[in-house]
Amino acid sequence: MVNRYDELYRSFRWEVPARYNIARACCGQWAEDRTRFALHWEDESGAGAAYSFWDIQVAANRLSNALAALGVRRGDRVALLLPQRPETAIAYMAIFQMGAIALPLSHLFGPDALEYRLEHAGASVAIAEPTTLPNLLAIRDRLSQLKHVIGVDILEARVLDWKKLLEKASSSFRCVDTDAEDPALIVYTSGTTGPPKGALKAHRVMIGNMPGFAHSHDFFPQKGDMFWSPADWAWTGGLMDALLPSWLLGIPILGYRGRFDAEKAYYLLEKYGIRNSFLFPTALKLMMKAVPNPKNRYSLNLRSIMSAGESVGVTLIEWAREQLGVTINEMFGQTEINYVVGNCHAAWPVKPGSIGRPYPGHKVAVIDEHGKEVPRGELGEIAVNRSFNGMRDPVFFLEYWKNEKATQEKFIGDWGCTGDQGRMDDDGYLWYQGRSDDIIKSSGYRIGPAEIESCLVKHPAVANAAVIGKPDATRGSIVKAFIVLQPGTAPSDGLTEEIQNHVRGRLAPYEYPREIEFIDALPMTTTGKVQRKELRKREEAKLLKA
Repeated sequence: MVNRYDELYRSFRWEVPARYNIARACCGQWAEDRTRFALHWEDESGAGAAYSFWDIQVAANRLSNALAALGVRRGDRVALLLPQRPETAIAYMAIFQMGAIALPLSHLFGPDALEYRLEHAGASVAIAEPTTLPNLLAIRDRLSQLKHVIGVDILEARVLDWKKLLEKASSSFRCVDTDAEDPALIVYTSGTTGPPKGALKAHRVMIGNMPGFAHSHDFFPQKGDMFWSPADWAWTGGLMDALLPSWLLGIPILGYRGRFDAEKAYYLLEKYGIRNSFLFPTALKLMMKAVPNPKNRYSLNLRSIMSAGESVGVTLIEWAREQLGVTINEMFGQTEINYVVGNCHAAWPVKPGSIGRPYPGHKVAVIDEHGKEVPRGELGEIAVNRSFNGMRDPVFFLEYWKNEKATQEKFIGDWGCTGDQGRMDDDGYLWYQGRSDDIIKSSGYRIGPAEIESCLVKHPAVANAAVIGKPDATRGSIVKAFIVLQPGTAPSDGLTEEIQNHVRGRLAPYEYPREIEFIDALPMTTTGKVQRKELRKREEAKLLKA
């Protein structure tokens, strides 16, 4: 193949208009054509629906007017406690075109996880559905700034009905004139110490995402393209790497409301003729195990697959080439600085095991603790420069919400630090080597130990706790907790299950410790900090002996 990397990278220039709005770019510009298709939707029961961009826009206009009538103004935070469903996409468009700020929250969050984020962000309105409403109502009285709850498919006296609100509202709404720098959404990301941090993102980040998106899907869009990803639309992966970029380019997407299941994934790919997908390595591994030879059972039409969140590995790449007819393009990014490194099989060779090369528009390097680039082949921190070819890179977040100190600590000079260690080889490919801190990457989720440890010590039997990521063949890592019990409390299988359920019911299902080890004392520094690094070393030693 012809290697076009240098040509594409060197010729790239950013074009960021002064005035820009995500809703106008992702829906409004296509809505005038009433036949332009936007969304297929299906749920676990098999029920489905289809929407044009016109349908989405009209519903978004009604919701914008309804929210305005409830007192939502420019800059106010509106929370979405919704899975993949049409109302989720409609709500994003409505919030963005008002100049308000969307606060996406996973439908998997328990009450403790919700309470901190809703209160910290100061959400005035929350939109929920039957699966998320109970956890919201459990904490509503403690949310000082939450004025209204809107329910989708909910008949509850304390909740405003989505359908009735939209029926009464006008279908006409003029998108506000937002600056490209105006805030559009807050996405909370887990940290190693303290509570989660809210990454505030401007409307312009949509533009910053696009070179990586287009290249990771081998020059998206092509004729006949249609997208699907199981990634939750509350996360950067589902929202910024699937839903919004597809719509920005006027390409339809499939939404599926339900748990990920490998057989169901094949069914959806076949039924809807999906051409492009973002699938986490964990999802691909489950699909490979469930149906090792899918080309003998399914008639698939895949053109591109992007994968990220964990290492893809040689085995998956070879399987996908053979069975799916696609070379997986691995990608690297994070909530604050998304879609900056990756592969594009159609334009340059993929090196299995590498996370790829800096995408056009992004200056990426491996640096030391002083912000100096290290020689090729040496280990350092993967970092992204604020500028590319003398122009500001629009992919960067604005700041951490109400956390100036953390914002400042994110940067060394003009380098945005990812917290990920890596090496760059002589050809400019990056090789991920692990986290600089204690963040756990499991099944595509980025999990901070601090929130889990805080939840664990609330259990009456737990005196102290520390959480690490333990290597796992399927998920990349699993959450493992080391627990010191209260005096007089004895370990047991029943207690292990009780503690696991304690976390599962308060945070999110993917955050509960799949493995618990009871120990007499945690390794501590002289200043009283838990040494998670020592616990990881212990686990690594056990694996070597196994």
